[in-house]
Amino acid sequence: MTAPRKILVTSALPYANGSLHLGHLMEYIQTDIWVRFQKAQGNECYYVCADDAHGTPIMLKAQQQGISPEDMVAAVREERITDFADFHIEFENYHSTHSDENRELSAMIYNRLNDAGYIAKRSISQLFDPEKNMFLPDRFVTGTCPKCGSEDQNGDSCDKCGATYSPVDLKDPKSVISGATPVLKDSEHYFFDLPKFEPMLKEWLHSGSIQTEMANKLEEWFEQGLQQWDISRDAPYFGFEIPNAPGKYFYVWLDAPIGYMASFKNFCDKTDTAVNFDEFWNEGSETELYHFIGKDIIYFHSLFWPAMLEGAKLRKPTNVFAHGFVTVNGEKMSKSRGTFIKARTYLDHLNPEYLRYYFASKLNSGITDLDLNLEDFSQKVNSDLIGKVVNIASRCAGFIKKRFDGKLSENIDNVELLEEFQAAKPRIIELFEQREFAKAIREIMALADLANKYIDEKAPWVSVKDENLQQQTHDVCSMGINLFRVLMAYLKPVLPAMAKEVEAFLNDTLSFDSIDKPLVNHEINKFKALMQRVEMDKVEKMVEDSKENLVATKPAVSKPKKAKVESDTTNEAPKAPLEADPIADEIEFDDFAKVDMRIAKIVSAEHVEGAEKLLKFQLDIGGETRQIFSGIKAAYSPEDLVGKLTVVVVNLKPRKMRFGMSEGMILAAGPGGKNLWILEPHDGAQPGMRVM
Repeated sequence: MTAPRKILVTSALPYANGSLHLGHLMEYIQTDIWVRFQKAQGNECYYVCADDAHGTPIMLKAQQQGISPEDMVAAVREERITDFADFHIEFENYHSTHSDENRELSAMIYNRLNDAGYIAKRSISQLFDPEKNMFLPDRFVTGTCPKCGSEDQNGDSCDKCGATYSPVDLKDPKSVISGATPVLKDSEHYFFDLPKFEPMLKEWLHSGSIQTEMANKLEEWFEQGLQQWDISRDAPYFGFEIPNAPGKYFYVWLDAPIGYMASFKNFCDKTDTAVNFDEFWNEGSETELYHFIGKDIIYFHSLFWPAMLEGAKLRKPTNVFAHGFVTVNGEKMSKSRGTFIKARTYLDHLNPEYLRYYFASKLNSGITDLDLNLEDFSQKVNSDLIGKVVNIASRCAGFIKKRFDGKLSENIDNVELLEEFQAAKPRIIELFEQREFAKAIREIMALADLANKYIDEKAPWVSVKDENLQQQTHDVCSMGINLFRVLMAYLKPVLPAMAKEVEAFLNDTLSFDSIDKPLVNHEINKFKALMQRVEMDKVEKMVEDSKENLVATKPAVSKPKKAKVESDTTNEAPKAPLEADPIADEIEFDDFAKVDMRIAKIVSAEHVEGAEKLLKFQLDIGGETRQIFSGIKAAYSPEDLVGKLTVVVVNLKPRKMRFGMSEGMILAAGPGGKNLWILEPHDGAQPGMRVM
């Protein structure tokens, strides 16, 4: 047996000037699931976080509220701790960057970097508010875009044309704080000399510590040439002064990453812990360090942070895991649409484990965005958790309690089926370890389908009425409970609160180890409803409560739809493909990268009774089977397609159709009807290969 791993997990620090929202929660939920899984494997795993509590925005917001920054940070902290706890996100320690530990570590690391020659000083010109007597951060200046001439644009970028620029290039600039016209003023700033670490960073980026697609993206920074990184701000500023530099403060780039270390240091120094800080942070440490972060700030955490740690003779992260953004109903979160949903607003209406499960069912190890489609959300939770998992227990538990004195049978009715559930453990463990939560959930739900099929076929509600079949009923219901127990052991990292209720019901502790030993001749408690269905009226009420009607927004301008070409019913000459269907508007490469196309082998194809255009396919996409309905019946006989390779979009959100669930899209070319041709790759392509 291998020794338990020693793991420290951190995730992005939320800025302490506002409430948590669902975009934040995706990161903390996925991190919490992974940490709970590691602990379930017997590993020594610690999860720490903190509020990012420094900066000009916090200072100014506190002034507006008539309170001190310290008081505002403390109030936000209490709100955060409550929200996290109610979403069952379990930190070993939740701290603040405005702490003694952060002050000490910031100074220590800065001094080490300075002594080693990695800190540079030079004068820069910045916009200065003469009325407030302070330098203005980029976002505290507005003006006219120097590129397109649009008024009332941010100091660093234009919302209309997308241009980025320096605040000093802005036309007719105004201070957001006072309305005054800012002036240029020189000030000495402190810089971390990032270019000195270029060889180390190039090696580290391709060491497996960063997802491949992100490492490739970061190469652009080297092509442009690494720049020294400004780590300082001028007074007035809420934060910690740089050692021996009065009036100069650490910018977030230094004190926020150290916030992870400071939170862990605070945890280690508590009297009831025996955890050694240096064992996790000293240079050459053999412990594991993982960091979860959004793709928008991955650059800093995979360039500046490792270089800073290297320069200060500390260890670098084992891995930095980037993730995408959250949209709601396919749109960026919007206050006017009610899709900017605060954590607390969600909690006021819905069970937090709905969201934990839905995120888990969508998350993978890639850097893909996640859409919280509220209708799909309710359907998936109801179908999977209520209709499949809870349904197993609810159909069996009552008979055990009423007819068999609450005690499970000493017999295992279907050993082969139980062994199939148990045999899934290594694969599910592997998927959780790799953060392929969606695949793990898919495999767990496939097992749930088998359990429900078993119960349907055995029909204990029928056999219980026959006095001669009482033992059979007892065995079948006990089997159902054991299958349910295995499923809940797999789901425990995702649904910790429900798992706790299940443990009380079963008189048993759910664990990956206990899966191998079924419950026989074992007493269970009365079954209580474990989870209620998601009601759409509650979802709609949450959306309504999220709206801020005072915020006026312009309606989106939609482009006119292209007229449908009915070439076979007109006297016109057939049009060329591009003439009939012009090329769509340009997209960014990142937009295309979101589409995951794979080689698939057609395992089976059949007509769909009652459907004029559809064929039903079972497709092998490389060790995983997908069911897809495709409207190509007019062009192909199903028997002609079996065994062929084709191309499938595999990350398309599953669609619930009248005939079943369609889990992707088969790609075909042509205008439709008989004029369709599925895409067929050349010999040598294998199921599961990505099409790029």
